[in-house]
Amino acid sequence: MTQKETVTSTLAKALEINLDNCKYGSIVEIGAGQEVARNFFQAGGAAGTVAKTMSAYDMQVSDNIYGAEETKRYVSRSRLTKMLSKEYLDVTELLSPVRPKNTTFFSYAATVTAKSYLQKKECHGWIGVRVQLYPQAEPSDIILHVRMLDNEGGAQQEALGILGVNLIHAAFNYFTRPKKIIESLIDNLSIERIEIDTINFSGPYFEETENRLMNLHLVHHHLTDAIMFNAEGKVQVPSELLYKKNILVIRGSFTPITKVHIDMTECGQQHFNEIEHIDATQTLVIAELTMASLTVGDKINDADFLARVDMLNTQGYTVMVSSYLRYFRLRAYFRRYTQQQIGMILGISNLDLIFTENYYQGLEGGILEAFAKLFPDNTRLYIYPLRSLEKDELVTVENFHPPKNLQHLYQHLIENGYLVGLKNVNEQLLDINPSLTLSEIKKGRGEWESDVPEEIAKMIITQKLLGFR
Repeated sequence: MTQKETVTSTLAKALEINLDNCKYGSIVEIGAGQEVARNFFQAGGAAGTVAKTMSAYDMQVSDNIYGAEETKRYVSRSRLTKMLSKEYLDVTELLSPVRPKNTTFFSYAATVTAKSYLQKKECHGWIGVRVQLYPQAEPSDIILHVRMLDNEGGAQQEALGILGVNLIHAAFNYFTRPKKIIESLIDNLSIERIEIDTINFSGPYFEETENRLMNLHLVHHHLTDAIMFNAEGKVQVPSELLYKKNILVIRGSFTPITKVHIDMTECGQQHFNEIEHIDATQTLVIAELTMASLTVGDKINDADFLARVDMLNTQGYTVMVSSYLRYFRLRAYFRRYTQQQIGMILGISNLDLIFTENYYQGLEGGILEAFAKLFPDNTRLYIYPLRSLEKDELVTVENFHPPKNLQHLYQHLIENGYLVGLKNVNEQLLDINPSLTLSEIKKGRGEWESDVPEEIAKMIITQKLLGFR
């Protein structure tokens, strides 16, 4: 899309709002110019929409207006919420008595850190709008966390200006279709310029909106590569959750989570914590689902997704949903936010895939490039054994047979501690097959109940999860 087409389309949205005499509010932006306000003024007719614009760059000025931040973090959700509350209250208290009764007020706010001569850290920000969706209604909020991906500060400002116009326009026009709001946020943008990794809807008309599903739609619609929920099931900003943490991740479909998964995690934690300098209190244990495991064709079973998240949360897992298929890309994602130890737990059957050269088609350096990106520093794979039905023995890292031409590479990874065989496993659990367990669940109550933790069995039965009859 050419620059002219981008500007015209963005300005058309701003002009549409400007020409609607019922919409009136304020725009405050900190950290990257006043690009959103500029779009409304450039579109023409802004006097019909904009009551106030402001940038409070100086921290003392900002604190005088919105109050001090105890954490001293000004690019934060807390600061954004204070900005929205203050600005919306000011505009409604002052103007409600004099504006027409059919006015719908709004306040847009952004606090971001964009690229500059002094700024070398991650470029990101919090953006939100508080809006009356009908005259005299209580306001609703849409809040998002964004990462700016352009290499130049001016380009980042431009992208933020487009995003802000999109957000205000979508809030007024698509509030009955939250997924449409999400999809329209990057109109006239590309996913190479803006990443939205968290979104939250609240207030009237959003009471029935399930924010976990809305965040899942961010991944499904390619606005981000990963989303995260803490052990209480609350949506989290990945950068804040992962920052300077040791990461121990187990990936799977978890339909359902079985006692084997629990044993894999416990054995993995035991080995992980024995590594030198590992602080268990600074370790985040993550159960990761890939989008491939959630989709059938291009469709997602929302109830099934929520059931899996709920079940994992009951077992204390932080939950991650990502679009990453290859392990080295998952590792690279974690490395954005932490330089601490990374461990990945997987069953030994997954080694067949990892040591399949065709799995790395399209990667210039093939399997060697993939392994170079997976194991450069502080990263290990923890391998859980499998009972071989053919030989009636355990298949472990010691007797696993990679392709003949990769045996030396495999031995190199073993000898240097990149592949670690898990010990002290509960061999009585190795006969559990999650696929068979799922098929038995669909028949009703039965022996499958002993395959899963007791709390999980109760959830499946009482809530009729995973197709339970």
